[in-house]
Amino acid sequence: MTQAERRIQLIQRLSAEQPRYKGIQIPSEETEQKRLLRALLNLRPPQAACADFLKVQDEYLREEIASKGITDLSALSPIAKDIYLWQGDITTLRCDAIVNAANAGLLGCFCPCHGCIDNAIHTYAGIQLRLECAEIMEKQGYAEPVGRAKLTKAYNLPCKYVLHTVGPIVSGKLTQQDCDLLASCYRSCLELAEREDIRSIAFCCISTGEFHFPNERAAEIAIKTVRDYQAQTNSKLEVIFNVFKDFDYEIYRRLLG
Repeated sequence: MTQAERRIQLIQRLSAEQPRYKGIQIPSEETEQKRLLRALLNLRPPQAACADFLKVQDEYLREEIASKGITDLSALSPIAKDIYLWQGDITTLRCDAIVNAANAGLLGCFCPCHGCIDNAIHTYAGIQLRLECAEIMEKQGYAEPVGRAKLTKAYNLPCKYVLHTVGPIVSGKLTQQDCDLLASCYRSCLELAEREDIRSIAFCCISTGEFHFPNERAAEIAIKTVRDYQAQTNSKLEVIFNVFKDFDYEIYRRLLG
């Protein structure tokens, strides 16, 4: 089965699940088909799917990720001891774990084709990730607190695990509490990774963008928290600071020397 055939089949099956999308017209252009499929994946509630659907979805997503180009940690050079700086799409990074900047519901972004990292990670991991997160949240029984971390499988992503953390939302002037909570996100992920015998972890720029944390201050907190953790615990965990935008890359490069 070709990628185009898989994509059309997935669109048909996802749209058939929801009465309001039944009979949806599938665009002829590949780019528009991909947007429609992503939107349907984003909107799908956390629920199980049959093995046949998962087989087609998994084959499709893995080929899509491979076509973007997978970067292996072994191909990167450290910028400091056990610290790396890498600019790229975190869904294409092969390491032990990547960090997702999640929301308090922990179910991923339901906004179709939104540009946040939460949307991208859930899209390319596949529908299994939202279901696992829903099971975690049902067992927990309350919204995920800011500054904590949860571990899930990565499913179709090249990494092994995803660490989900909810960063502080900055409204108005940045406060010390905002800074402390952001530091807690990084430390919670590091501690959880160590407990789970994870050897490498890639951090996105938590709380920047949609959550309005100033980029430079966020980078300062991220780097300080990681370095303090390394010094205090003698950790051998390899840490990748992943950035997507040029100005974030320049900030981290300057701060890391």
